[in-house]
Amino acid sequence: MTGLVVIIFAGTIGGMMRGLVGYVKYRRSYKETKFMLDLFLLSVGVSAGAGLLAAWISYDLNITFLDLPTITPALGVVIGYAGGDFVENLFKIIAGRTSLLDLPRPR
Repeated sequence: MTGLVVIIFAGTIGGMMRGLVGYVKYRRSYKETKFMLDLFLLSVGVSAGAGLLAAWISYDLNITFLDLPTITPALGVVIGYAGGDFVENLFKIIAGRTSLLDLPRPR
């Protein structure tokens, strides 16, 4: 069980990293945008959740990489990062938008 917790934590960290990289990339591309804390936290949170799920699924299915006997924490971070990327691209396809920040704000 301890190995699963470590892998899930690593996947969550990888997902959070993906969310932060996506946010920085967006801010550098669109300099005139203002910082919106709620949307920033939503983006990082969704990416963290995707990373957690991606790492958990990989661990549960006993998927191995590079002839390693188990998933290492470093590999969990990579899986989490990729999981965040997967959810982001899925969102773009379903919503037909390029970013979570393009969503209409509730009034």
